[in-house]
Amino acid sequence: MVSPRPVGLMLLLIIARVSRGAGIGFRFASYIDNYMVLQKEPSGAVIWGFGTAGATVTVTLCQGQETIMKKVTSVKGPSNTWMVVLDPMKPGGPFEVMAQQTLETTNLTLRVHDVLFGDVWLCSGQSNMQMTVLQIFNASKELSDTAAYQSVRIFSVSLTQAEEELADLDGVDLSWSKPTAGNLGHGNFTYMSAVCWLFGRYLYDTLQYPIGLVSSSWGGTPIEVWSSRRALKACGVPNTRDERVLQPEIKPMRNGCESKESSCPFRRFVPCDPVAGPATHSVLWNAMIHPLQNMTLKGVVWYQGENNANYNRDLYACMFPALIADWRQTFHSGSQGQTERFFPFGFVQLSSYLLMNSSDYGFPEIRWHQTADFGSVPNPKMPNTFMAVAMDLCDRDSPFGSIHPRDKQTVAYRLHLGARAVAYGEKNLTFQGPLPKKIELLARNELLNLTYDQEIQVQRKDNKTFEISCCSDHQCKWLPAPVNTFSTQTLILDLSACLGTVDAVRYAWTTWPCEYKQCAVYHTSSVLPAPPFTARITHRGI
Repeated sequence: MVSPRPVGLMLLLIIARVSRGAGIGFRFASYIDNYMVLQKEPSGAVIWGFGTAGATVTVTLCQGQETIMKKVTSVKGPSNTWMVVLDPMKPGGPFEVMAQQTLETTNLTLRVHDVLFGDVWLCSGQSNMQMTVLQIFNASKELSDTAAYQSVRIFSVSLTQAEEELADLDGVDLSWSKPTAGNLGHGNFTYMSAVCWLFGRYLYDTLQYPIGLVSSSWGGTPIEVWSSRRALKACGVPNTRDERVLQPEIKPMRNGCESKESSCPFRRFVPCDPVAGPATHSVLWNAMIHPLQNMTLKGVVWYQGENNANYNRDLYACMFPALIADWRQTFHSGSQGQTERFFPFGFVQLSSYLLMNSSDYGFPEIRWHQTADFGSVPNPKMPNTFMAVAMDLCDRDSPFGSIHPRDKQTVAYRLHLGARAVAYGEKNLTFQGPLPKKIELLARNELLNLTYDQEIQVQRKDNKTFEISCCSDHQCKWLPAPVNTFSTQTLILDLSACLGTVDAVRYAWTTWPCEYKQCAVYHTSSVLPAPPFTARITHRGI
């Protein structure tokens, strides 16, 4: 999609970036446009842009002929930016936003129309977040199912890198739009993010008010490129500037669609090799996240981790909570305190991947590190977060490789359950699978009793899913621990394979833990799988 650029072209791009924010003209920020969704009450939405230093800017919110409010500010130097915070608004619309710059006798006016107030969610990550609606199961049906969701508006950021933090986006792939078959399925790994769209759609079904979805993702990227330098420094991440090969530019082709209209979906040829993206630290934070900092958000959803399975893996348990904390601080400050200081942050725990080496622990360890080594969220290191477990959504026949499973509907459904519970405070809603709350040795250490925090359904009994660390002569080895018996909330493992001391237990600790929706333990609803875990064992229970 993006090819390496010659030095001369890079110099021109740098000049263009400087001039764009240098007050050459009076304009809104790049993401303030027709059809946008602004954050509703209790927060105030931020409207900002560029202008001539010293000029007065008046921002007016209108509905029809009625003026709802006016805000007056001035263009500040040397950034040549202006900003206002609107009064909190109830969900709904449409509205018009007008900005007028006055300098001596010169007036300039900007307008954006069909603006809604609702909840704004930012979606980011790598290729599993970047996969479009065109690439998922039942794509034709999903692409045609837009009529009822015209108040779910979508926006997609261009793939751009920068060595320093940008004030505004350098490019927009999809400006704020109502959903259509064309912009939901523009191509493969382009726009619109399927997980993001489906998450917003599920939220809209529940909330019944406008939802704004901002997609900013790039496939084949490690977490380091999405992290600021200060966040990486806090985790002692080595500074590297090595570049991966960028995604090749692939020309879009029409796919069985005779129409020349924009609603006709594109299909792109996808190479067999996994999607590759930039690896230079902080370049996507600088270009694709930092420019959004003034936007008032409800929350963020994130799907990333595959590219850290073999890159700074052991630092992920620090880097991910650090990224969350840093994004929260940045968006809170950038929005003049309007984005909540600890806004909700949801993420997808890694799905499955077919590997030749079945003993590779990259994926299971990243899954664990995604929870800051707690096994579940929210937790003390990751407050106000929610997680969608996806290890049971494997797809060995995916044309995009097994690392890109096509069932994004279930991913988004599980994410939206977490959002309803954590972000919206819905009570008595089960949004995550069962985890052991007590583990104790029984019957002369021949059995291990696991008591879960909720009722369980054991869908499959095998000799592989649970393992124990068996230690003898100062050496430990992981051995299978078959399920002996189970009841409503407890599960008992057989330890007879261990002739030494049982030191630890773990569950689903493989890259491919089970076949599609057939993992061993679920909530009784069968909808939510138990997440993987590992735990040390003591005689007193833990």
